[in-house]
Amino acid sequence: MIINDVTLRDGEQTAGVAFNAQEKIAIAIALSESGVPEMEIGIPILGAEEREIIRAIAGLGLTAKLMVWGRMRREDLLSCVGCGADIINLSIPVSDIQIHHKLSRDRNWVLRCISSHVAKALELGMEVSVGGEDASRADPDFLLHVVETAQSAGARRFRFADTLGLLDPFTTFDRIHRLKEASDMEIEMHAHDDLGLATANTLAAILGGASHVNTTVNGLGERAGNAPLEEVVMGLRHLYAVETGIDCKRFPEISELVSRASGRPVPANKSIVGDSVFSHEAGIHVDGLLKNLSNYQGFDPAEVGREHRLVLGKHSGSKSVIDAYAKLGILLTEFEARSILPRIRDHAVIHKQTPGSKDLERFYLETSSCLTVG
Repeated sequence: MIINDVTLRDGEQTAGVAFNAQEKIAIAIALSESGVPEMEIGIPILGAEEREIIRAIAGLGLTAKLMVWGRMRREDLLSCVGCGADIINLSIPVSDIQIHHKLSRDRNWVLRCISSHVAKALELGMEVSVGGEDASRADPDFLLHVVETAQSAGARRFRFADTLGLLDPFTTFDRIHRLKEASDMEIEMHAHDDLGLATANTLAAILGGASHVNTTVNGLGERAGNAPLEEVVMGLRHLYAVETGIDCKRFPEISELVSRASGRPVPANKSIVGDSVFSHEAGIHVDGLLKNLSNYQGFDPAEVGREHRLVLGKHSGSKSVIDAYAKLGILLTEFEARSILPRIRDHAVIHKQTPGSKDLERFYLETSSCLTVG
């Protein structure tokens, strides 16, 4: 099972996102060094500058295999010549709605187009993946003809694109399993997150027999984005004991790199890489963590270069307060902690943030003064 990360292609297609050359090169290096085995790095038909960046990445000698993307058109195919990529993904609509209303063609035209363009790409010395745009809305029987045609023409891979993110995991499993049973080709899943199911559908596709899956860092991509790299890798590890060879400790730095380059901040509660996903406030959770991490730890945050963080707020309990003050070198009794707790809760409600060390010291002095006077 191979991760083919498409941050530098579909990720950059996020509305308003545009990477410059230095950013694309930095992201490519970071992904390759983390162990990502394959990545899609651009669209040659966009122009000379795009092709120059693609050639620059190809010239780095990265360990990752490189793919470029194009439409199933002669001009797109020719633009890929000399870019230095290992494989080209040629995309074509395969659902009736897109065949008729986007291309104004029919199914037979699509099959002929696949045969001729794959053959031409092979003549030009390229390895080929056929991208089935809107495959999730295609007639399943016609999709088998598409895959059969692609394989007969010499393509090595078929990309099943849930272009509008409409599938559920059960249907995804069935669709991919059917294609895998009918073909010896590599089957690649390309999931979008319009219904919040991209990661689930990607994992289901793997269970169904997909040999490759597409991801993006932080889940960037068209509309709601694609399956996030960090979620797919960690899901495989902890749900199915499948290792991808990717260094998960690199996720925080890669996430930050892509966030800066894309101008898209990572939501605080974003799984794996969000700033708050290993932060704990609720008293019952903190008490459980302090007793034994396994009480509220699904996996060790150290696996992804993170650590637990206990924060104080409206829902904190006395154990959290004692722990926070101990880190400041102040040892509280249970009674002192309960006396300070109302100030902490008021601060969280008024200021919408956890109190800092200066605030905690002030609360302690004020509370101690009141207790002394009392």
